[in-house]
This record gives sequence, C-alpha cells and structure tokens, in this order.
Amino acid sequence: MWHDAKALNATANGLLAVAVGACVVAGVWWLAHRPVFDLRAIRVESMDRAELRHVNLLTLKNGTQGRISGNFFTSDLENVRQVFEAVPWVRRATVRREWPDQLIVEVEEHEALGTWGEDGRLLSVKGDVFTANLAEAEEDHALPQFSGPEGSEKEVLTRYGELRKWFAPAQLVPESLALSSRYAWTVTLDNGMSVALGREQTPTTLKERVQRLVSIWPQLASRVQNVENIDMRYQNGLALSATGLKIPAEKPHK
Repeated sequence: MWHDAKALNATANGLLAVAVGACVVAGVWWLAHRPVFDLRAIRVESMDRAELRHVNLLTLKNGTQGRISGNFFTSDLENVRQVFEAVPWVRRATVRREWPDQLIVEVEEHEALGTWGEDGRLLSVKGDVFTANLAEAEEDHALPQFSGPEGSEKEVLTRYGELRKWFAPAQLVPESLALSSRYAWTVTLDNGMSVALGREQTPTTLKERVQRLVSIWPQLASRVQNVENIDMRYQNGLALSATGLKIPAEKPHK
C-alpha cells in the first residue's frame, strides 16, 4: 500500500509539473503575441557606414513588402535576412532585434564593375554576378563588358585588373574581356581594337604577349591606321587587320 501511495504521489507531481509547464509556455506564447510587441520599425543602415547609392526606401519597400511576418519576438531573423538579400543591389545583410519594437538591418551594397554575359547581369568589384537595373549602374559611365564560363567570374575580374596595368604604358584601356569555353582570352581596348591573347600556356604567357604588343605599339600605330584586330598568339610576331589592310602571317600558337 505504501509503495502504491508513493507511486501515485510521484505520478501526480509529474502531471502537475507538466500542467504547470504547459501553462507557462501558453502564457509566454500569449504574451509574446500581444499587440504591444508588434514591430513598429525596421531601420536599415549601411554595413560599412558608407553611403548607400542604389539601395533606398523605395527599392526596400518594393522588395520586402508582404514578406516579413511576426512581431518583435516571433519574427524569423534568418528569413528577414534572406528577404533583404533578395532586394536588388543588396550583396549581404545582417539582422538584429532592438528593444522594444524594431529590427536593425545592416546591408552591404553591390558595387558594379561591368556587365556579365549577354543576359543583362552585372559583375561586381568583388566578383559577384547579380541582377539589377543596368541604367542605374551606368549612371556615371559606360561599364566594361565581361564574359566567361560559369564559375570563372573572379578569374576574369583578376585578369581584367592585370590587363589594365599591362596596357597602361601604351595608354590603352581594356573595355571588354572575354574568356572562351576553351579558356582563350580576348580583350577589346578603348580605341576599338580587339586583341586575341589566346590561352595561358605558362603563368607568364599573357603578360609577355601584352608586353610585346605594348613595346611596338607606338611604331605600329604611327604606320597602320584604323587597326581593328591584332592576334598575339604567334611565337615571335603578330597578325593584324585594319580597314583596307590584311597582313598574312604564320599559323598562330593556341
């Protein structure tokens, strides 16, 4: 009998604890969903404190309206982050709660370097491909054009920076850079001239070809007008075409 009574008491205590726990949970849930805890504001700040050029209240409102739910306690911060990162020009976002009724969202904005491919996407200075309004990206100046196989974005970005340095002594500026499916490079310069550089046979192949062109460019430009294309894939020379002019040469190296 005594053991039965002890077991009954333990069971009763356990049930009581469960009931109390359920009441506490229900009470917390009820309290957390009261209107007093509704979100009153979502404040957006720049992650690096730099001025946001393209992310504004209109783009944020259009991109997030109806997609953020919950109140101060129940809003899913990960979901809020994803919603903001889906807004055009937003590269990265972080979200935190600030008592008593607002969320603080810090965003990092994409900085467009040029266009990517033929579908209107943009390439950022960090090698990210993203979609945004091209007209906004070209507000200050026309953008260079880039293309390459999927996954080659950062390689193309790095090569573009190198080519700008290599062509600088000849006062030529790359305006377009393409990497083919066979990983051959072609650069178009600000004078309209297209230069075939071919594939990288060694780590210095492209640099040597550009330097060879740069070294003879002053003399070449003074003798041949309206150069359209130059092929630098030759061991010891080059081939070029200009308006009304064709110069044959040996078979190039790939």
